[in-house]
Amino acid sequence: MKPSNLIAPTKPTLAVASTRVLAVGSLLGLIALGLAWELVLAPIRPGGSWLALKVLPLCLPLAGLLKNRMYTYRWVSLLVWLYFTEGVVRGYSDKPPGNWLGQIEVLLCLLLFVACALHVRLRLRKPQPFTGPMPRHASPAE
Repeated sequence: MKPSNLIAPTKPTLAVASTRVLAVGSLLGLIALGLAWELVLAPIRPGGSWLALKVLPLCLPLAGLLKNRMYTYRWVSLLVWLYFTEGVVRGYSDKPPGNWLGQIEVLLCLLLFVACALHVRLRLRKPQPFTGPMPRHASPAE
């Protein structure tokens, strides 16, 4: 491969970097909120509950978001709706402070979704050209 075919990595734009920071921050906020909610602030049972394990699926995409992997941003934007639903249900059915925590969860979920959707959209707006070798296709004569 010739050096002229290589494209140097470009620095992300301010908008892309901002959406990344917002996505990682809101994901960390959801993890912290879920743990604090179920262990300290308003657990279902006194002393905490096993429901704190609900944050484990949120820990999986953290590495992908930190490594800036496009695929992770895409599937996190789908996963977040499960937590949004929980926040809506508990925001309307729990007593204070559980209902306030549910509303905070809804807000964090919306921030995470918007950040992921904008991140993907901004990065796909100007895709990098393919610079690898072109695949050989077999002709019918071969």
